[in-house]
Amino acid sequence: MMSDPNADRPPVTVVGLGLMGQALAAAFLKEGHPTTVWNRSPEKAERLVADGAVLADTLESAVTASPLVIVCVSDYDAVHELIRPVESALAGRVLVNLTTATSTQARETAEWAAQRNIPYLDGAIMAIPPVIGTDGAVLLYSGHKSAFEAHESTLKAIAPAATTYLEEDHGLSSLYDMALLGIMWGILNGFLHGAALLGTAKVKAETFAPLANTMISAITEYVTAYAPQVDESRYEATDATMTVHQAAMEHLAEESEHLGIHSELPRFFKTLADRAVADGHAENSYAAMIELFRKPTA
Repeated sequence: MMSDPNADRPPVTVVGLGLMGQALAAAFLKEGHPTTVWNRSPEKAERLVADGAVLADTLESAVTASPLVIVCVSDYDAVHELIRPVESALAGRVLVNLTTATSTQARETAEWAAQRNIPYLDGAIMAIPPVIGTDGAVLLYSGHKSAFEAHESTLKAIAPAATTYLEEDHGLSSLYDMALLGIMWGILNGFLHGAALLGTAKVKAETFAPLANTMISAITEYVTAYAPQVDESRYEATDATMTVHQAAMEHLAEESEHLGIHSELPRFFKTLADRAVADGHAENSYAAMIELFRKPTA
């Protein structure tokens, strides 16, 4: 008789079956982990059940089914609404929260968990649902180190190539998440504004996309060069001074206004650059903008 290669795979519970929760559960199933799922709307589990998942009747039975409980819901209010009534069942089990929130919320939840003997990991998903379970998925974790080490092999089912533990500060994964989301929106807004500019000349976004991607790749060189300047607070202009950037931003704003498209984004860029120059960074590199961002909003 042949042995089942998945017989020794640890069980896992997934709470919350939105698009991301469904993707997480599907990835665990694909890797052979006995997977229990629970959702307020049980019909969302139908496809997962057809693929072998067990739909728990209650949240408490879902929690007690596995030593590893993963929660992925809309926000931290929903997290606490779910887990507080089953805190006794969670005691001693590893709770992994993959819900997007702030670092403050993550640390507060960690304190709550510690008071109840619940080993807690906070996580950040840097991927869209279709990428979960592939080498393109990036998952960041922070918090209870021994809990991560105990379940690292299981967690790799959802991010085989990039399951990364940061530090024991529970808020760090959320902080990374917020920092990386800012990069995402900055790049996407820049691309979409550029597509709007070129659209006035009937250039399709699909035509623009390859060159946009080339520019995005080139920006990684700026990030690498500017990082040590930021850490050392020394902003030598080896590429272009802030005043050069100021002039180019003005051209972008004027072009937008002349062509009749929204100019608030380039005007915002220019406003920030103007403030940095007013603070004495005219001859510094663009990395000097960090000094503005380090201050609270006036």
